[in-house]
Amino acid sequence: MLFDTPIYFIFLFGVVVAYWRFEHRQQNILLLVCSYFFYGWWDWRFLALILTSTVVDFSCARWIAASSTAGRRKLLLTVSLVLNLSFLGFFKYFDFFIDSLVAALQSIGIDDVHVTTLRILLPPGISFYTFQEIAYVVDVYNRRIKATNSLVDYALFICLFPHLIAGPIQRPSHLLPQVQTVRSFDTTRFFDGLLLILSGLVRKCVVADNCALLANAAFSGRLGTPTLPVVAIGAYAFAWQIYGDFSGYTNIARGSAQLLGFHFMVNFKQPYLATSLQDFWRRWHISLSTWLRDYLYIPLGGSRLGEAKTYRNLLVTMLLGGLWHGANWTFVVWGGIHGVGLALERIGRGRLGWAQNRSGEEPAPAWWRASGGWAARIVVFHLVCLAWIFFRAQSTGEAIHLLGGLGTIGWRPEFLTAFEFLGFFTVPLFLADCLLSRRGEEYLFEMRSGSQRVAYALVLLAVTTFFSGNQINAFIYFRF
Repeated sequence: MLFDTPIYFIFLFGVVVAYWRFEHRQQNILLLVCSYFFYGWWDWRFLALILTSTVVDFSCARWIAASSTAGRRKLLLTVSLVLNLSFLGFFKYFDFFIDSLVAALQSIGIDDVHVTTLRILLPPGISFYTFQEIAYVVDVYNRRIKATNSLVDYALFICLFPHLIAGPIQRPSHLLPQVQTVRSFDTTRFFDGLLLILSGLVRKCVVADNCALLANAAFSGRLGTPTLPVVAIGAYAFAWQIYGDFSGYTNIARGSAQLLGFHFMVNFKQPYLATSLQDFWRRWHISLSTWLRDYLYIPLGGSRLGEAKTYRNLLVTMLLGGLWHGANWTFVVWGGIHGVGLALERIGRGRLGWAQNRSGEEPAPAWWRASGGWAARIVVFHLVCLAWIFFRAQSTGEAIHLLGGLGTIGWRPEFLTAFEFLGFFTVPLFLADCLLSRRGEEYLFEMRSGSQRVAYALVLLAVTTFFSGNQINAFIYFRF
């Protein structure tokens, strides 16, 4: 069930009403049953997969915690990692690597290759819950957290339905204690949850779904041969589509969790106001970027092994982060663009005038600060948009073909209408992000009086009702 459909809100309403009638342990059991029902709604066959990995990781973590033998602890960690990565690799990447192998052999003249791919159906949310399971077992192994003795608590941490399909990727140290402790009803936080859900619906149904109309037209060729305006429309529209889509999903997920007394980490902090690519990744899909930092980049050596290996670690992390998004070389290229960009930023900081201050921050050089940071924001936004072209395209060839239009103006009068349509739906979100950044709020009117917040909720509901894109677009990150 999609988060922007009536069936989800009927489900959520029923769960919330029943949930607050029970005590803590009964609440956890109810949520676990409802979460498995939610997951089974997508495809009941994959319940066996998530149940298997849950039981194995729960057992491995307990045995790791109980063992004092280094070899046994490492063996159990290896068993858990191999199982999780095997499931992820098989279901998500088997056909991709087989197809890539066949294409590579054909490119060197070996055409008589008969390989049957399995056309495996991707289990919903496998990329997200796999990363949570890995984080839990690794944290227990490194003695950052204690292993839980309750299978119900651990299973609920893994499959709590608001984050199950597309995150945010929850850290064990943040969510698991909330599962284990008594939760109390708080009227203010409950209403905050409703406002988060409504703001998420606006981002998804109004901004993302309307931007999708232009993005789909540009990338499918319906706007004509690639020219500078077509590329601009496609790149800008998709940039705001994916931001509205995923930040909207996150708001709905976080709001749904708050109705149940849980707090999920913030996953977006106005990413298109970033002044560098590093800053962008501190603001975009924060739960993934921090996971990659803590469980991949730092274990590879981070920045501790010299400049050359730091650049290698950055590139490897971003390439694998790109591949995590999907079984297509376009995602690898997208990750590679960001990896190279991050490395070049690191190289250029000293030469362009960056210098660490006492707090360890790295302010932009004076010639960028003179513009109030907007020169940097504009440059970074356009670099991100160019990379999004590979993320959105069906193949690297399609992306390169589209980029080939950058050298041709090819203006047509209807493009002005397209830009006006795009601005109508994106400028309000951009201005809202500017206000949120300045005020330090998660959503507009967060700090206002109750009556103002009620009025704001009614406005959000009206905007969603009258300006929704009126088309069925599954959340983009549900595919990953």
